Amino acid sequence: MAFIKNISSDQSPDKELLIAFKQTGNINLLSTLYQRYMDLVFGVCLKYFKDAERSKDAVMDIFDELNTKLRVHEVENFKSWLHVLARNHCLMQLRSPRNIKTTEFNPVFMYSEQNTHLNGEVLEKEENFKKLEQCMDSLPDEQKQAVQLFYLESKCYNEIAAITGFDWNKVRSYIQNGKRNLKLCMEEKQLRTDEQR
Repeated sequence: MAFIKNISSDQSPDKELLIAFKQTGNINLLSTLYQRYMDLVFGVCLKYFKDAERSKDAVMDIFDELNTKLRVHEVENFKSWLHVLARNHCLMQLRSPRNIKTTEFNPVFMYSEQNTHLNGEVLEKEENFKKLEQCMDSLPDEQKQAVQLFYLESKCYNEIAAITGFDWNKVRSYIQNGKRNLKLCMEEKQLRTDEQR
């Protein structure tokens, strides 16, 4: 990543630099730490975007995100945590409205109402997915991350602990509490839907 790399001679362990940054807010410490893993971040971005320029921009955006997120998150394993942050950043960019392709409606393609209109079951499933997405967004970051890795990416507790830097017992707790909170949220949303009918 020669486009912004400024190799530092600081050989302090990641954890020390992280603690020093959190204590002082010195952006140079964060920069030193980030430079160690910029190639990793660039690789993750390139995997998702398939575009070098867009990936370079994302590397810079993720550095800006780090400046705020590291002030509020407790990070044990910076490299693993950064990998997840980079991946999530890319996924969020790909899901943003400017990346959703739309086509103009052409009534010529409407050959059968029966085949093209969604039935009630499909609409209900779509509605439930929307509710689940909203409920996932309402979870605390740690629970959301653990639940996504466990249920959506089929990672085991040990893998999640390695990726996030969370203690194994914390992973278990985040998944259990996240699952419970999702269930409560979904039930509450269903209750509201039933009341509106």
